[in-house]
Amino acid sequence: MIAIVDYGMGNLRSAQKGLEKAGHDAVITDEPAVIADADAVVLPGVGAFRDCFEGLCSRGLVDAVTAAAHSGRPFLGICVGLQLLFEESEEGGVSKGLGILPGRIVRFPEAAQTGLKVPHMGWNRIRPTTPSPLLEDTSASPYVYFVHSYYAKPMDDSLVLATCEYGLEFAAVVGRNNVFAVQFHPEKSQAEGIGILKRFGDLVENLR
Repeated sequence: MIAIVDYGMGNLRSAQKGLEKAGHDAVITDEPAVIADADAVVLPGVGAFRDCFEGLCSRGLVDAVTAAAHSGRPFLGICVGLQLLFEESEEGGVSKGLGILPGRIVRFPEAAQTGLKVPHMGWNRIRPTTPSPLLEDTSASPYVYFVHSYYAKPMDDSLVLATCEYGLEFAAVVGRNNVFAVQFHPEKSQAEGIGILKRFGDLVENLR
């Protein structure tokens, strides 16, 4: 069973439906015990970084999420769920993150510098840079759906599994060991995105 972490914000039902469409059962939960017992964990997110982190804190989920990421079980962050994995964000002033991955979250340059609107919203291509089970069997340049004004700057380049161009090159997929995260919304990215969710769920099957 895959646990989708409910901290009061995020694309919970959309993530659940995406996983179900990919052939994997998922439950939405804010219970630390359920997260601890799950075969895999998904941390979704929509909204401001600080609000999302405070949602985790107010529901007593920080330790459960951190433990899940360090447990060796498959773990997937989506959108702000990717950003929360890092040490801090500059959104709304410097805000603390979970610190599971080294690096920080920064804002895209303003349109005056790049000619591109912020937020980055809509379809864009990603470029896989490092072999990953999450991206196996995708096309050479998967076309996926983004909605974000901030992006991750990992301290370790080896964390970057795929990049995207939007005025600059940024990390679209990151990962280390059992932890994976995507800045885009796979549940809204049609066949390519559902394929990514399927491969994430398949990691659970491969561990059995």
